Amino acid sequence: MMTRTLFFCLISGILMSFTTEKESKLEKKVQRIHDKCLTVDTHCDTPMQMIKPGFNIREEHQAPKSRVDLPRMKKGGLDAMFFAVFTGQKPRTEENFQKTYALANQMLDSIHAMLKKDSDIATLALRSGDLAQIEKTEKRAIYIGMENGFPLAKDLSRVEEFYKKGVRYITLCHSYHNDICDSSSDAKPAEHDGVSNFGKQVIAEMNRLGMMIDVSHASDKSFFDVVELSKAPVIASHSSVRAVAKHNRNMTDEMIKKLAEKGGVIQICLLDDYIKEPDTTAVKFQEMKKLRKIYRTTFNQMNEKEKEAFSQKWEEVQALNTPDMPTVKNLVDHIDHVKNLVGVDYVGIGSDFDGGGGLLDCVDVAQFPNITRELVRRGYSEKEIRKIWGGNLLRVFGEVEKCAGKITTNHDKLATSTISEN
Repeated sequence: MMTRTLFFCLISGILMSFTTEKESKLEKKVQRIHDKCLTVDTHCDTPMQMIKPGFNIREEHQAPKSRVDLPRMKKGGLDAMFFAVFTGQKPRTEENFQKTYALANQMLDSIHAMLKKDSDIATLALRSGDLAQIEKTEKRAIYIGMENGFPLAKDLSRVEEFYKKGVRYITLCHSYHNDICDSSSDAKPAEHDGVSNFGKQVIAEMNRLGMMIDVSHASDKSFFDVVELSKAPVIASHSSVRAVAKHNRNMTDEMIKKLAEKGGVIQICLLDDYIKEPDTTAVKFQEMKKLRKIYRTTFNQMNEKEKEAFSQKWEEVQALNTPDMPTVKNLVDHIDHVKNLVGVDYVGIGSDFDGGGGLLDCVDVAQFPNITRELVRRGYSEKEIRKIWGGNLLRVFGEVEKCAGKITTNHDKLATSTISEN
C-alpha cells in the first residue's frame, strides 16, 4: 500500500511539474508576442472622466469606476488608445447644439491639456504611421475619435474644424437618429431610411480629409449606405458579431462580409451584452434595463444633482460582477467567427472601456494580455495576433489617408483645369 501511495505521489509530482513548465513556456510566449505587437484599442470613453474634478489620468485608478489611465496602459502593454469625445443625443434644438458643441470642445481641451502636462509619458498621434515612431520612445500614443456626429450641428465646416483639433474618426450617430443617419438603437421608425443628404456630405468631407468613418451604432441600412458612399474603407470602432450574440448593436454576417469586401475592419467590443446574450432574469440585467429606460426618457430633463445621483447608481450597477459575466473566451469566439467568415485581416479590438466595456477577466487595460493569451491558446500565430492587435486598424487608417491624398490631388487637378479653361 505504501509503495502504491508513493508511486501515485511521484506521478502526480511529475505531472504537476510538467504542467507548471508548460504554463511557464506559454506565459513567456504570450508576453513576447504581446510586447512585439503594436497594440491599438480603438474606443474608450475616458474623456468623460477627464472633465470631472480631481481625475488625474497619470495616477492609477481601480475598475470598474475607471478602466483606463496611463499607468495601466503601460502595465497592459497598450501602445495606443483612441480617446472618444462622446456626446449623448439630445433634442435637436439650437440650444442643445451649442451645449453639445461646447461639451465636445471641453473634452478635446482636456485631452490636449493632459498631453501637454504629461508629455513625458504620452503624446498625440495624428497619422497611421505615428504609432511606430511613438512606440520607440516608450510613450503611450493617444489618438482622438468622436462618438456621435451631433456636435457637427448641420455645419459641414465643423468636420474639418474637429479634424484640425486632432479627431481622426467620427462615429456617425449614437443611440438615436441624428441629422447624419439612423441609429441601430432608436425605437422610433427610421428617419432617413439610412444616411441623410447631410450625412452624404459629411462622408464625402471625411474622405477628403482622411478621417475614418465609424459605423458603430449605425442602423443596418445606414451601414450599407455608408460603405457604398465612402471612397475609403470604414471601421466599426466598437461592435461585435450578431451571429454570436444577438444584439442590434452587433453586425450581421452580411454586414461583416461587405465591410471586409470594402477593406474595412470590425473592432470587437468588450461590452457584456454584445459579447454574450445575457440572463434576462439576473439582478444586474434588470437594474441596467431600468437605468437605460431612464436615460432614454427623463435623463435630459434632470438637474445636475439628479444626473450625478444617476451616474453614481449606474457605476454601482456596473460594478456588480456576476459569475455568468462574459469572459475573454467569449470575446475570442467573436474573433474566431470573423476569421472563419472573412479572414483574420478584418478584425481588431475596441474595448468601450469607461463607456460600458469590461469582462470578468478583462476589467481594464492592464488585463489586455489575457486576450493575447487566449489567442495563443487557440493556435493563432504571432502574425495573426499582430494584425488583430493593431495591424488591421493601422492598414485601414493608412488606406483612408491614401484616399484623401487622391481626392485632394484630383480636386487640385480639376481646379487647375477649370482655371485654364476660363
